[in-house]
Amino acid sequence: MTKTTKAGHTVEKIGGTSMSRTAELLDTVLIGKRTGEDLYNRIFVVSAYAGMTDDLLEHKKSGEPGVYALFASAESGWVWGDALTAVADKMYAHNERIFSDDSARQSANRFARERVEGVRSCLIDLQRLCSFGHFQLEQHLLTVREMLASLGEAHSAFNTSLLLNLHGVRSRLVDLTGWRETGQMDLDTALERALSDVDLSSELPIVTGYAQCSEVLMGTYDRGYSEVTLSRLAVVTKAREAIIHKEFHLSTADPRVVGEKAVRVIGETNYDVADQLSNMGMEAIHPRAAKSLRQAGIPLRVKNAFEPDHEGTLIRSDLGGQDPQVEIVTGLRNVYAFQFYDQDMVGVKGYDSEILEALKRHKVWIIAKTSNANTITHFLRGSMQAIKRVEADLSARFPAAEMSLRKVALVSAIGRNLGGAPILAKAMTMLAEAHIQPLGVHDLMRKIDLQVVVEPEDFETTVRALHKGLVEDQMVASLIAAA
Repeated sequence: MTKTTKAGHTVEKIGGTSMSRTAELLDTVLIGKRTGEDLYNRIFVVSAYAGMTDDLLEHKKSGEPGVYALFASAESGWVWGDALTAVADKMYAHNERIFSDDSARQSANRFARERVEGVRSCLIDLQRLCSFGHFQLEQHLLTVREMLASLGEAHSAFNTSLLLNLHGVRSRLVDLTGWRETGQMDLDTALERALSDVDLSSELPIVTGYAQCSEVLMGTYDRGYSEVTLSRLAVVTKAREAIIHKEFHLSTADPRVVGEKAVRVIGETNYDVADQLSNMGMEAIHPRAAKSLRQAGIPLRVKNAFEPDHEGTLIRSDLGGQDPQVEIVTGLRNVYAFQFYDQDMVGVKGYDSEILEALKRHKVWIIAKTSNANTITHFLRGSMQAIKRVEADLSARFPAAEMSLRKVALVSAIGRNLGGAPILAKAMTMLAEAHIQPLGVHDLMRKIDLQVVVEPEDFETTVRALHKGLVEDQMVASLIAAA
């Protein structure tokens, strides 16, 4: 069993963008001012360096194909091999920047080369095998995707552990990627086994964000798997706190939109608010990962990796409501409003379930939904191609239905308790003053968020207007009342 001290330990995750600022991380999160025993009683889960997973799979935002997408495409031939070579070169370039010590750099390069060439050999063999009709490539693509994704985390975890050892910290690589292992076990068992002989009071484990297990993390969470590893690791090892280090604070709005002086860091909130943020794409933590922490009563802290003295935002399961107020204004600039209209829908069951099944089948994320007697509108995140497939499926199933698709923006004002305050009236007033005509408004009876649908070009103006009226003005009023 993992050994720790009476004070307990933390499980901490570092995101990809922060990982790429390695030298700064040493001075803040990884070592900083810590000495002796203060360096330990922490477990770090690390992501791949920024852009590496995009190159290995596909670009998260643009959809530009990476190694996986090229390999999965029958028309690509051997182009994926060149893309994999480019990834290896990128890994070597990272190693060059990180390690001034020649011996350490060569060790890092050997590790990266062994992993990359091992994957290359595997993919070549698989491609040859699937040239025979008895073997279908589609049946193996999820495994290929997991194997490729794991390269990025293994690379960054190895480098981080080696770098810490060079700086006098007793660090250990905990490789959960299943490299050259036979058989699989469930995630919790894999975590328990990997840390069974670790003494947290004198060792600093660096854990890969990807973990091979029988649950097949990418099949359920796709690229949110590292947060699942974080949460289950915290639960299995009975951590006192989970921490996510990002390159920014969790603030009342995006400072790039409303201005640095207008925002403030959210001191504390609950997992309910965190779920709403995830739904809006502003992920504090993947909602399914948050569930494990919430059920175990483990608080989550979101910190700026480069402001180590700031306490950040504490998310707790036992934190209830407060005086009615908006805590954060956020949203999504590009959302697809998919409208399904059928005059025959009135009083007939089955339409909704068929639509949901088509969206699930084509892996389209639902942000919000509205309906009336004969119209159902879903607000969706996903590729246009995937949504068009949904439309084609539903056209075949409901030939009399009329469907339309348009781009909109969705802005949400979120808080633990929005009841008992004229949030909707104030929001409409602020939008009118900003000359914004909403396309739609979602204000549920459970007062946790208010969603406004606007034209994409009105996104930033809407965020600024709602933040001004619902957050900034409220802060001023509170200060006046307290004076």
